[in-house]
Amino acid sequence: MKKLFFCAFFLLAALCGNSQVAVGQKAKEVKGIRVEMTTNYGKIMLLLYDETPLHRDNFIKLAGKGTFDGLLFHRVIGKFMIQGGDPDSRNAEPGRMLGEGTLGYNIPAEFRPNLFHKRGALCAAREGDQVNPKKESSASQFYIVQGRTWSDEELDMMEQRMGKKIGPEQREIYTTVGGTPHLDGEYTVFGEVIEGMEVVDKIAGVECDKYDRPLEDVVIKKVRVIK
Repeated sequence: MKKLFFCAFFLLAALCGNSQVAVGQKAKEVKGIRVEMTTNYGKIMLLLYDETPLHRDNFIKLAGKGTFDGLLFHRVIGKFMIQGGDPDSRNAEPGRMLGEGTLGYNIPAEFRPNLFHKRGALCAAREGDQVNPKKESSASQFYIVQGRTWSDEELDMMEQRMGKKIGPEQREIYTTVGGTPHLDGEYTVFGEVIEGMEVVDKIAGVECDKYDRPLEDVVIKKVRVIK
């Protein structure tokens, strides 16, 4: 089963102390573990949050073992997100639908009200609620938010339909910087892009097939932890 289930969220979108880097804040001022991801489109620097230690430590472990090296960004949806980390994507034949690969274990959800799906957020993919009611994360599959900006009216409608409030800080970012607010509280946010968002935008703009897989492979060449 694919690790991200967004059909209901797309319908909703159509109807309508913080470790995250604040708008205008320099990345070097923020403490945390930094990870460099090299792709065939360029480099992306990620910050892993201390508030989500299970996801942080798992990502560091997998990076150290080379688990991500040679995998693909196998699912790309412009103005939404780019998804990678499927272990079955390494050397996958063209046209194959990907997203079902697993390492055989999940990570317990680590939802934090102050960590949300702003543009550039690094988040864990997962199976749907029907088979995963605890919303546990895939061990290796992740996505990076590209998103879009939202109007206050859209956010008001989203609040009504989701039955939960969008905080003032989140609202400010969603209306000015962008993101995917309808995913908050559904998928664990455990890091963010601090350099190389232009690379994410490039990847998000590639041509894809009916499975949202890029027609030309977007390869994660190397992931390494920066000491």
